[in-house]
Amino acid sequence: NTSECEKYACCPLPPYLEDSGCVIEEDDNGGRPLRDVCFHLLKLYSDRSYELDQLLDPRSVTPDPLDFRLSWHLWEVLRALNYSHLAQQSWGVLNSSYAAQLESEGLWEWAVFVMLHEPDTQ
Repeated sequence: NTSECEKYACCPLPPYLEDSGCVIEEDDNGGRPLRDVCFHLLKLYSDRSYELDQLLDPRSVTPDPLDFRLSWHLWEVLRALNYSHLAQQSWGVLNSSYAAQLESEGLWEWAVFVMLHEPDTQ
């Protein structure tokens, strides 16, 4: 309940934004501020129903919003730990985005592997 100028600690920003000072970066899509992936993991630990879309957003790790490497692997680890409350559409976007990233790098075999994890068999 303090004003903006009275804050005593910076927000847990992603590593690439840490040197920018105590600035809250707003998300263009939902108006949610960007947070570090470790912050999201702690929130998920304290609340199993925490929204996974924020956690798996590539911008919580890297400045490239199209770099889905860590997001996809993190989602697979979370699925193995029985976190399954990611919307099927978000799961599909994550799979297809990472597969497209791999294919653009010439790693089409791995892109096929990623697409084998697609929840919609159609």
